[in-house]
Amino acid sequence: MARLAAFIVLLIPGLLAAGGIKFMRDSLYGIVFSPFIQSWIQFIVGLIMFTLGLGFFAGFLLHRDRKKGRVQERFAKKEKP
Repeated sequence: MARLAAFIVLLIPGLLAAGGIKFMRDSLYGIVFSPFIQSWIQFIVGLIMFTLGLGFFAGFLLHRDRKKGRVQERFAKKEKP
């Protein structure tokens, strides 16, 4: 059950990042979708979607690896005195 929940948690940001890549690609080819007025606005929205999706995915993996102790010393959480 925990693996299914983790899969769903990672699926949503993955789809967000994939949608961002699609918006950026389509704006480079001049295909503009209806909620966007111009191609550059679509590109910026796609870039934001891609950055948020990838950032969440990377943060999730870093958090998981910190819990299991699989990170290098520079990425390990520092203890507060």
